[in-house]
Amino acid sequence: MDERTERVRGDWNRMSGRYEQGARLQEAVLGGVRARLCAPAAGRVLEVAVGTGRNLAHYPAGAEVTGVDLSPAMLEHARARASALGVDAVLREGDAQELSFADGEFDTVVCALALCTIPDQRRALDEMHRVLRPGGRLLLVDHVDYTRWPFRLREARKEHPRRLPRTVAAEAGFTVDSHDRVALGFVELVAAHRGP
Repeated sequence: MDERTERVRGDWNRMSGRYEQGARLQEAVLGGVRARLCAPAAGRVLEVAVGTGRNLAHYPAGAEVTGVDLSPAMLEHARARASALGVDAVLREGDAQELSFADGEFDTVVCALALCTIPDQRRALDEMHRVLRPGGRLLLVDHVDYTRWPFRLREARKEHPRRLPRTVAAEAGFTVDSHDRVALGFVELVAAHRGP
């Protein structure tokens, strides 16, 4: 694990205890976005950066969910949520930039509001592409790049500024099927697929 990734892991471990407080406000802004994101998931599903498991309640019946997260502390919360919901999900520690799964192992990959925190977004999307079977679906929701001052100035100073999720997905070889700005335009919901 490189230094940037180790730093992000430490940040999420520290934030895990208070994450849910901010997440409640986030849910008020997002509305039904998580349900929309997860509804088309089918078959063997990999959720990258599962966090505290806020999507687990939204997967359709029959989906076989595996969730990975960089932070062991966040995974503890996800396991508790899965247990409370009665959801049978495999939850394990893992780095989105180096997924420990075989090529083509999953039918669907989901990533929600996490791509913008992964140090190397492109490498993570390359890995998501690799573990999807040909024709498999990528379901992604994430923050968009800021285009207005002063946020644009702040974003430009970051080591890895935010970019449009659909743009990064297309660069990684996905075919974007649909995209929609949601949550007052601050996030983008993307459905894409891996070609043959």
